[in-house]
Amino acid sequence: MLTNELKRIETKRIVRRPRLSEEVSIALEGQIARGEIKPGEQLPVEKALAETFGVSRAVIREAVARLKADGRVETRQGAGAFVALVPKSLNFRFWQGDGPALVELREIFELRAMIESSIAELAARRRLPADIVAIECFLHAMDDALASGSDGSEADDDFHLAIAAATHNSYTRRLVEFLGRHFSESRRLAWTMPGRNGALPEEAQAEHRLIFAAVAAGEPARARRHSHEHVRCAARRVGIVLADDLVSGRAAERR
Repeated sequence: MLTNELKRIETKRIVRRPRLSEEVSIALEGQIARGEIKPGEQLPVEKALAETFGVSRAVIREAVARLKADGRVETRQGAGAFVALVPKSLNFRFWQGDGPALVELREIFELRAMIESSIAELAARRRLPADIVAIECFLHAMDDALASGSDGSEADDDFHLAIAAATHNSYTRRLVEFLGRHFSESRRLAWTMPGRNGALPEEAQAEHRLIFAAVAAGEPARARRHSHEHVRCAARRVGIVLADDLVSGRAAERR
């Protein structure tokens, strides 16, 4: 039932087509990736590209600007746009459009399992009393959301950010912040799916409590295992079964 609901939501999202400039930039990026336009080669002029794609020159300019922002092309004054010899500062995009496709959402859950379990493990080693207070604060905020039947996904995000902060590695927190919007999409499903009766966030909250207890107790292996299982269960709740080769620390030892 959850799988059908997720697909229904996903179908609604897919209805909104990407902007023309997005479609053109994706097509050009594909040509570059396949080697049809090689590093150092000049892109066709605006007029030729506009005729090829059947769009205006303004759309082509916007598409090229997107490729430039992604580091795929570079412009030379008076000469045009050229494929970069070495791609620079590529943007890390999960998907185009309003939301992820089902296959992309599965891969996001896999990424969450890998990243969040490692973060929880390190947080359990390095947490300080102030970190425990902060994590517990957001745990209580999710309890309040459950009690009122409201959306607790923001507190959910903050809970995971607080665990990242407990690693006392500034790049860890910044990474979680950077990925936050995309991870939030997968967390929000449990809080906002139409017709939810409270079971989904209740289950997730029980898992949050296990993660918190392990981090607070300074038990790295248990924190890693509970964090991994939390993501695996979160995926299952929306109809996604993660691959068996994506295993927690304890499962890996058994193998």
